[in-house]
Amino acid sequence: MSKETIESSAAAIAGRVGARELSAAEVTEAALGRIAASDDAVGAYLTVLGDGAREHALRVDARIAGGESLPLAGVPLAVKDNMCLTGTRTTCGSKILENWIAPYTATAVQRLLDAGCVPVGKTNMDEFAMGSSCENSALGVTRNPYDLSRVPGGSSGGSAAAVAAFEAAIGTGSDTGGSIREPGAFCNAIGFKPTYGRISRYGLIAFASSLDQIGPLTRTVEDAALAYDAMAGFDPMDATSVDRPVETAATHLRRDLKGVRIGIAREFDTAKLGAESHACYARAYRDLEALGAELVEISLPTADYGLATYYLIAPAECSSNLARFDGVRYGLRVEGDDVQAMYEATRAAGFGAEVKRRILIGTYALSSGYYDAYYVRAQKARTLIAADFAKAFETCDLIASPAASSPAFEFNAKSDPYSMYLMDYYTIPFSLAGLPALSVPCGWVTPEGGSSPMPMGLQLAAPLFEERALLGAAHAYEVATSHATRHRPRLAEVAK
Repeated sequence: MSKETIESSAAAIAGRVGARELSAAEVTEAALGRIAASDDAVGAYLTVLGDGAREHALRVDARIAGGESLPLAGVPLAVKDNMCLTGTRTTCGSKILENWIAPYTATAVQRLLDAGCVPVGKTNMDEFAMGSSCENSALGVTRNPYDLSRVPGGSSGGSAAAVAAFEAAIGTGSDTGGSIREPGAFCNAIGFKPTYGRISRYGLIAFASSLDQIGPLTRTVEDAALAYDAMAGFDPMDATSVDRPVETAATHLRRDLKGVRIGIAREFDTAKLGAESHACYARAYRDLEALGAELVEISLPTADYGLATYYLIAPAECSSNLARFDGVRYGLRVEGDDVQAMYEATRAAGFGAEVKRRILIGTYALSSGYYDAYYVRAQKARTLIAADFAKAFETCDLIASPAASSPAFEFNAKSDPYSMYLMDYYTIPFSLAGLPALSVPCGWVTPEGGSSPMPMGLQLAAPLFEERALLGAAHAYEVATSHATRHRPRLAEVAK
């Protein structure tokens, strides 16, 4: 199979496999070959499925031979390792689940398999999805395919790197405060977080249950729309799943932005990001205007409180969700003199520093005497943030902003937690409001101290359940600007 085929879009691969010009087995073999050739350097995968992927590809080919029409036939899929896939190691990037085997498959993953995807591996991530760089994984190092000295973003860094390095055409990610959008921006990919509750979380190992949302990472907006169409919809197995009809997005992509009002928040001043980044976003806004959009100034007066609000709510929910990892039912168990000693030894050995930090913050915020002062007030602030977005959308159809506070940075560059948390400054408010948002490549910037340009991402967001409008607009911008194709990842040439 030619190199061009494995580097094709998911839509193109599915079209050829569906037309029986290629077999899913051939595509899978090519994907596994690409992983073998490049992943020692990239480190996108914690587990490569190998024979399991080949067996699944044969089942896809049999379905096609039987007359089935599969929208994602034969498309190589990278699954973030906090999503269950029957019979596979599912680790959350943590020592506490390092050898845990999933007994069932997450609904979102199953729907992609039903649509014809072939799972080729489970990808690395910040431990329990807590991080913005993928440096918090306890089980491996993932590097940015565009510069191996830089991070891929997090927490879905493995999936973003796999897609960028052509080791998969679609990657699944989970986004709590920006964990799909930021790695998408860092790795020159589309990172799409749908409306909270639009895609089932059943089978996703929870971090913060009122914020977690599954979404795709892809190389094109069309592929993101195809993945979304396959995954979205009500699931009775998820109590937060929204029972509302899904509007198909992939068949409603557009080529211009005529009649679209795009809000630019006065509070999101890009000048503080540095001259090159500021110029990049200024060009992106002009490009939106050139496509026919009307730029409208909006105000989000409570957006600046997003970071503080998030880092009370998310740790509080994580401290509750992670209480189940105690050495009793599953995962790591470190013996002690009694049950209490076993709990303490297991959690001390199993959790990394960032996970422990957030558990401690969350437990404190929920403790007697502090619950009202911190957690309840944060929830009230969250309501005000959502109200500000609702008011802003009275005068605009979409909102544009940066997707990250900088291009991808070097390993260990963000040595203190606060500087790392600031990376999600632009994405967190949209998560708190539950809004659909995505990152689309918008240009290239040479980072301070860097020798080569790195990708930047433009964040576009829409009102609740307006995924079709969001993806349509992003597609118009993507096609008109072609930022994603201006540079190739440095590892692309190693694959044969």
